[in-house]
Amino acid sequence: MSLDTPTPMLTEESAPTTRCRILATAAAYFREIGYQKTTVADIARTLKMSPANVYRFFESKKAINEAVLERLIGEIEALVSEVAARPGLGATERLVAAIDLLHRDCTRRYEEFPRLHEMVEAAMGESWEVCRHHIARVTAGFERIVRDGVARGEFEAADPAEAAACIHAGIARYTHPLLVGQTALQPVPSLEAMTAFLLRGLAPRGPSGAGPAQGARLG
Repeated sequence: MSLDTPTPMLTEESAPTTRCRILATAAAYFREIGYQKTTVADIARTLKMSPANVYRFFESKKAINEAVLERLIGEIEALVSEVAARPGLGATERLVAAIDLLHRDCTRRYEEFPRLHEMVEAAMGESWEVCRHHIARVTAGFERIVRDGVARGEFEAADPAEAAACIHAGIARYTHPLLVGQTALQPVPSLEAMTAFLLRGLAPRGPSGAGPAQGARLG
């Protein structure tokens, strides 16, 4: 969506449709000029409405920011959920795919859409409730994979929910918007090494109580 292309007058539109257009316009501004420089007046002007009308749907710019973030991370959560339920793959393959998906999504946004990434950073830094719900939903996807892996005998975990939370915490350096952009904190070890380490923690133990002789494969 170009900021130079006017949006038709929003007459006789339902509230959900108007909200969606406000969010789409806000996201375009955040992506092109940044969250800090975008004003409610900018959004209203592009939509051919008054700022007061925008405030009918969102009480503040922060509320718009949170809604844009929720839409963005909702798409990511849906992808993680799809990977968790993907047929034909073992639990290890699905767990590796979900971790890789989160990492690639975050780094791609940081590299290709830095202003949008700044918006996500600001929202996650200020909107703890949005962040908390996102963490819970992604962790639920990991838990689904772990539980299935336990049921198949592929993983061993006394508490799959706790194991999923540990996995999510273990990959935070590679997937959290507030950390990926910290160039001074280069990922050491690599994401592949960290994933292999986490998978070894899930590997079934032999009769002697020792882990497997070989590390889990990532592909």
